[in-house]
Amino acid sequence: MMASLRTPRGLLTVLLLVLFAVLPLLTQAFDQRYLLSIGTRVVIWSIAAVSLNMILGYGGLVSFGHAAFFGIGGYAVGILSASGVASGWVQWPVAIAAAAVWAALIGALSLRTRGVYFLMITLAFAQLVYYVAAGLEVYGGDDGLNIGRSRFPGLINLADKASFYWLCLALLVATLWFCDRFACSRFGFVLRGARSNEQRMTALGFPVFQYRLVAMIISGAFGGLSGALLANEGAYVSPAMMSWVKSGDLIVMVVLGGMGTLLGPLYGAIAFFVLEESLKPLMDLAHKGWGEYWQIVFGPMLVLVALYAKGGIDSLLGRRHG
Repeated sequence: MMASLRTPRGLLTVLLLVLFAVLPLLTQAFDQRYLLSIGTRVVIWSIAAVSLNMILGYGGLVSFGHAAFFGIGGYAVGILSASGVASGWVQWPVAIAAAAVWAALIGALSLRTRGVYFLMITLAFAQLVYYVAAGLEVYGGDDGLNIGRSRFPGLINLADKASFYWLCLALLVATLWFCDRFACSRFGFVLRGARSNEQRMTALGFPVFQYRLVAMIISGAFGGLSGALLANEGAYVSPAMMSWVKSGDLIVMVVLGGMGTLLGPLYGAIAFFVLEESLKPLMDLAHKGWGEYWQIVFGPMLVLVALYAKGGIDSLLGRRHG
């Protein structure tokens, strides 16, 4: 353990954990409450990126519809809230279950395809959900829906931004712990083996289809959890949560941070939001209104990472030991 702390990866991990843990205190001390909002979004999107990494990084399944789980989780909370069900003990399990069921349905169909066909069919299903949500006029349609935050009486008040942030951080740590156990389990080794050589794993007697389907269900469930958190963060849900652009953002975070690594999605989410919040004002300074086109600069930076750091940010922190 002490040896690992001397490595760049170990030091960065400790620094990140300390910084994340004290972020509400720092933002209060320096009167920068907006940074707490950004930090909360980073933590929530990190959970979503970790869930995508379970199938993309470990399973080699390039899903371009992962934001659908995000949106289903958010809309489950929003619809229940609009119907008068405010209890988080009901909303959150329903959000997770709804996303998991959708993952099972699309997985049962899309996993029969490979490569670009898998990518396109997951995109098609995600767009289906997007347009269904956009057509729900009773729940705001394209304009979205303002909702009340989930209630956990006597336990935590989600209206308190610091308390909500610490809850999200605790769930991120739990998600990372689960992902670590997932990757190091027999299940995870079979999934990674199928990514490398599906025919060999099938010949060894492993039901690859079932393993991948279960992985998609688990990934979808965590995606639904992150959607429920995002709905509570802004007290708002909209079809934009599940657009193909958001799915692309999640893929970028995983690739930028390092596919198939435990902390890669976290590094990628941090880098994504830091670059976004830094490039927007800089481009606005150069020319008013250019800030919304910050991805023009971000795109070439991502290409450089893909060319010279194929393992993402995680690969820049040195080789793992053990």
